[in-house]
Amino acid sequence: MEKLNGYDKAQAYSEQEKLPVGGYILKILDVKYQKNDWGKVIILSFDIEEGEYKGFFAANYKAQTQEDKKWKGTYRLRVPKDDGSEQDNWTMRRFKTVISAFEESNSGYHWNWDEQTLKGKMIGALFNNKEYEFDGRHGFFTNCHSLVTVEKIRSGKFEIPADTLLKEKKDNGYPAGSTPAGGGFMNIPEGAKDELPF
Repeated sequence: MEKLNGYDKAQAYSEQEKLPVGGYILKILDVKYQKNDWGKVIILSFDIEEGEYKGFFAANYKAQTQEDKKWKGTYRLRVPKDDGSEQDNWTMRRFKTVISAFEESNSGYHWNWDEQTLKGKMIGALFNNKEYEFDGRHGFFTNCHSLVTVEKIRSGKFEIPADTLLKEKKDNGYPAGSTPAGGGFMNIPEGAKDELPF
């Protein structure tokens, strides 16, 4: 067989590391306020700040080799429409719960309606498995399900949320009660020095 052009430069696929479900302490690295057709959202970009998985999302980002690298440590906090509807009341309660967790987790911090003040703050987070189906592929990824106080994570007094499953479709081809498959994140190659995306 003849030697293939580009073989020496090609990177071999490696076993992908997946963040285990559980409770983690995060640091908010970037904050974006986004308006969409359906409403407004605060996008919090974070990384794990303490423990065995500290820096997990930075390592994942640096390990990505495709051109459209994505920062995977994000949480989208819906902003209430303030329209008094039943749905909006639920969104308001969720929003206030998250903001209260920030206030309790960061001594001296008080929410002042400037989302940029969340940058650099610590927060607790609960991660679960979330099911996906995309381009004929099916599986689970580790998802930032909810934000809680740092103390709740440090004390260990929390429950991991149940898996978030896709809404059932008729004849979707997957057995009821299917369990999470492998996958997730890639390991860091030696010498990776890419900058973070923000």
